[in-house]
Amino acid sequence: MSKTVIIQGSSKSHGNTYKVISYLNKNNQFDVIDLKTKTIGPFDYEFKHADDDFLPLMEEIIEKYDTLIFATPVYWYSMSGIMKDFFDRLSDLLHCRKELGRKLRGKKLGMISNSGINDLKNGFTMPFIASADYLGMDYIGDTHSWFTEDGTEIHEDAKKAIDNFRLSL
Repeated sequence: MSKTVIIQGSSKSHGNTYKVISYLNKNNQFDVIDLKTKTIGPFDYEFKHADDDFLPLMEEIIEKYDTLIFATPVYWYSMSGIMKDFFDRLSDLLHCRKELGRKLRGKKLGMISNSGINDLKNGFTMPFIASADYLGMDYIGDTHSWFTEDGTEIHEDAKKAIDNFRLSL
């Protein structure tokens, strides 16, 4: 069985994205990495952030996991800023750490997003799909989740979608 990690990219460690991850991971079968607990600077062509947490984190992820699930809230019709910085830093693996980046080939990538209501815009998944393709990874799909009108619970239809997504992992 392959080893899966959920990479959480939210400005709130225990907010709605965490609730969605907890539901997806209700059997505790996946490891979770919270990007908010890491120091990851933005991409820089001079690699000024080479000593932050990104490269050691990627070494760990590449060594330990076959499947990467990115979990992000929808902020202004896009992935969160924390997640975007992480994706931008994948460029480090194409320039200064090519041998590490090549090890992503053949791994699986999926995505789970969430927002207050079921209003995901067309094109949201494109950066995930295109990045997987560019890096030689297999895109295994995605799902979007949303919450009840009072905002306290994951909507029942979203839970069904998450359950179906879990089956693909």
